[in-house]
Amino acid sequence: MNKVGFFKSIQFKIVLIYALLILLAMQLIGVYFSDRVKTITLDSFEKSLESQSQLIAWNVGEAIRESKDTNVDDPNHVTNQIRSQLLELDNNIREIEVIDENTVIVAADEKHEDVVGKRTTNRLIIQNLSSNVTNKYRRTDHNNGERVDIVTAPIKVDNQHYVLYVEKSFESVYAQLQQINQILASATIFALLVTAILGFFLARTITRPLVQMQRQVLAVSQGNFTRKVQMSEPDEIGQLATSFNNMTMKLREANATTESERRKLKSVLTYMTDGVIATDRKGNVILMNNRAEQLLGVYRHDVTGNSILDLLKIRKEHKIMDLYELTDSIVLDFSTDDETILLRANFSVVKKDSGLANGLIAVIHDVTEQEQVDMERREFVANVSHELRTPLTTMKSYLEALQDGAVEDAALATKFLGVTQRETERMIRLVNDLLQLSRLDSKDYKINLERTDYVDFCESIIDRFEMSKKQNIEFVRYFPKGSFYVRIDRDKLTQVIDNIISNAMKYSPEGGIITFRITRRGRNIRTMISDQGVGIPKENLSKIFNRFYRVDRARSRKLGGTGLGLAIAKEMIEAQGGEIWAESDWNRGTTIHFVLPLDRRDN
Repeated sequence: MNKVGFFKSIQFKIVLIYALLILLAMQLIGVYFSDRVKTITLDSFEKSLESQSQLIAWNVGEAIRESKDTNVDDPNHVTNQIRSQLLELDNNIREIEVIDENTVIVAADEKHEDVVGKRTTNRLIIQNLSSNVTNKYRRTDHNNGERVDIVTAPIKVDNQHYVLYVEKSFESVYAQLQQINQILASATIFALLVTAILGFFLARTITRPLVQMQRQVLAVSQGNFTRKVQMSEPDEIGQLATSFNNMTMKLREANATTESERRKLKSVLTYMTDGVIATDRKGNVILMNNRAEQLLGVYRHDVTGNSILDLLKIRKEHKIMDLYELTDSIVLDFSTDDETILLRANFSVVKKDSGLANGLIAVIHDVTEQEQVDMERREFVANVSHELRTPLTTMKSYLEALQDGAVEDAALATKFLGVTQRETERMIRLVNDLLQLSRLDSKDYKINLERTDYVDFCESIIDRFEMSKKQNIEFVRYFPKGSFYVRIDRDKLTQVIDNIISNAMKYSPEGGIITFRITRRGRNIRTMISDQGVGIPKENLSKIFNRFYRVDRARSRKLGGTGLGLAIAKEMIEAQGGEIWAESDWNRGTTIHFVLPLDRRDN
């Protein structure tokens, strides 16, 4: 997180607000104070000047009256008397004149002695010659811009009227006001500095816990719930810090609970045997577990954000809204040329608290084995029914013939009874094979393993076939020298080898050769039994170990086969830890291979 600059921080804003408030207050106070001081000072100045002027006017009037009472003919006597009254005035008075009723200047201050005896041209004086009251005026000198206060006071001696004209400068007053304003400005600046300093420290007391909260928010966002805001005062900020610490603790507990639930959910999704896919409201994939990746053969990073219709390859048959309303499952065919893959998808709708649909959850099951089992079960029932129906039909036909009179013909009756007996024996063999397969499929099936010399074991089986054979068939043996011990169920393996050799003899031509070869391959012993029969087409080679499978059904049935021999052989070999398969070339014969593990003591 970027550090906040000082001029953008709360501290600066608080200091600025305090400074602006103080400045505004000082300005308001200063303006009001300055205005009041100016008004009071100027009024006091005018009153003082007015009092002085009235006093001077009275003294001047007495001087004129005294001069007339003494009958002195000296014209300068009045002027001298007036001047003597003006000597005591302060130096701020710019001009003093005494004018008679004929507008003649009778007396003046020393600065303006040259105008004595002349007529005045001052309009204020002329306007106030006949006035009986003291008048005040404020003017600005146009020559030098100096501000002055003017007072005209009437003087009456007997029947004669005089006017006293006094003009005094205001600049000293304004100078004092300026000094006062400077003092106020200095006080304002000092107050602003003090306010800024105090505001800075005050702001720190407010922003310090806020900065701590900011750091804690950053720590919480990064998953650290151990930090706490230090509380200094039990005020609102202190209460906020307490609430923030409590919130952090609850967030830690909630996060721990959520994390625990998330781990549980992840563990469940990871180890589920079914695939799970979650989508958003538009049907785009947002989540899928490992099993879904395995079943669909995709990577979640490659399909996240794609439509589930494309992922499940059902866009031609369905739309997204169809999946929201779908109640039945969908079977998905992901089969390839090499492998059959059938999946069943069930959809459920994820809803918000308001009840609106917010997405889909698709649960995918691998039903390949189940479908194959169902198909094999149906095929098994059909095959069993067919295999039983054929001999039963034959037997019924011959028995009906015997019943209709064929029994009276001894030769014909003997033939019909022979056919019936063979079909009965074939049904018995079929039922026995079915019972044996049933036992192999059951969990209670037991294998009695014995340590056996495998070469001697196979020699004895072949010797038995050579002694009992009725066909012109030669057995060729390729056995290794020495003894090779295996742990086998002798009865079960004898049945396997008998079945393989019997099949080889059935399909071998007259004078054919059956080759029996044993070799050692690492820790296993390998057996190969080859014939010179018609062979098996390559497209049928992988199916010969299926139950009831025959390459040539008519010929196999004619030879008395049930179609279960190799299926039983496969079950028995695998039950003893081995493996069996076949190789064949059309019209060149077939070779059955099976491998058994050697006894560990001989490995």
